[in-house]
Amino acid sequence: MSDVAIVTAALTGVLTDPRQHPVPVTPAEMAAEARRAADAGATVVHLHFRRQEPGMGGLPTWDPDVAADVVGAIREAVPGLLINCSTGVVGPDVSAPIAVLARVRPEVAALNAGTLNYLRTRSDGSWAWPPMVFDNPVEKVAAMAGAMADLGIRPECECFDTGILRSVAMYRRAGLLTDPLWVSLVMGVASGMPADPRWLPLLLEHLPDGAAFQTIAIGRAEVWPVHRASAALGGHVRTGLEDTFFLPDGQRATSNGALVEALVGVLHDVGRRPATLEEARAALSLT
Repeated sequence: MSDVAIVTAALTGVLTDPRQHPVPVTPAEMAAEARRAADAGATVVHLHFRRQEPGMGGLPTWDPDVAADVVGAIREAVPGLLINCSTGVVGPDVSAPIAVLARVRPEVAALNAGTLNYLRTRSDGSWAWPPMVFDNPVEKVAAMAGAMADLGIRPECECFDTGILRSVAMYRRAGLLTDPLWVSLVMGVASGMPADPRWLPLLLEHLPDGAAFQTIAIGRAEVWPVHRASAALGGHVRTGLEDTFFLPDGQRATSNGALVEALVGVLHDVGRRPATLEEARAALSLT
């Protein structure tokens, strides 16, 4: 196990209301949060893009101009910071995320590696949102992976359930993906894998040979034991206002920087440290 771990900061998420939570929206806000995260030890920022019209910052956009403004501001604020773009869309049409990737040329992009019933219920049994299928059939995975290969972007295979994780090795055997593989274990989605550190040893038994992994833990207090277990088992780690609003002591985080600082503390506790930009690029085989 290397003593170095890549730390990713997921700055804003998809639909979180900026009127209720401290998520960045504008290019200037995104750049400032990227700077805070980088100063705390992050070498990668995971990005979603929001509509920029007044009052619309709680809604996503695939406008390449908006993406270019956000990524340009981040690259100016933190030269060399690695950019990881979301690509998640419902339905078979992937032209919008591919247009964003072609415009901003991130070093890394999320590759949603399988289909999930995306569900959550309230305490009274009602649906928190209308039940939806986050559909990622093989044809869609292949289209996104092919576009990333053409653009020289490293895929980050996001796995929300055990069957999705087990599919990644098959994608490699079928020629959809090439080494080195980068796998994210997404834990904490209500209808996916729970944010429970006891799952990690078993999940790692199904990690494709030679693949590096990171954990994405979504929730409150339960995310921090997952981060600690991941770090102790040799994984890379991610936090940010997309994943949690809460620090290990239960206080609300006011910035991505505070969450990254706490996560770096977890790394130090288990004898590891955050990767430098050069070490992160080498680990991801980025030229």
